[in-house]
Amino acid sequence: MTMLSVDKVKIHAKVTDKYDAIKQAGQMLVDGGHVPPQYIEKMIEREELLSTDLGGGLAMPHGTNEAKALIQSTGMAILTIPEGVDFGGEEPVKLVIALAALGDDHMEILTNVASLVSDENELEQILNETSAEKLVSIFHGGS
Repeated sequence: MTMLSVDKVKIHAKVTDKYDAIKQAGQMLVDGGHVPPQYIEKMIEREELLSTDLGGGLAMPHGTNEAKALIQSTGMAILTIPEGVDFGGEEPVKLVIALAALGDDHMEILTNVASLVSDENELEQILNETSAEKLVSIFHGGS
């Protein structure tokens, strides 16, 4: 089972609010076999405690610390939202990367994703990408 695959990418997603974005991304993690449905509730709980908006148009929703026990395998799901959605930060979120990570995997993933999207050109390429296959390859280190 791969961490990220085309079935866990939704390009030009239509969302009503940040909770809808979290539910859609979380459902892809559920469908991918990474987490049970209860994990989505824990992602929403986490968002209510502290926004997962990282700035620059990126949010990385994930479950609470208690939800770690629910994770069956490390997985990532991506939504691109060209019109953006309010996560409570200074600018609308256009890229949602939901994460469920076993053990210490999350720190490595966060570091890799942060370096990828900190480059404005890379972020622009991700947001403008219309192919789920191409997006997966970008996140797997291709360009």
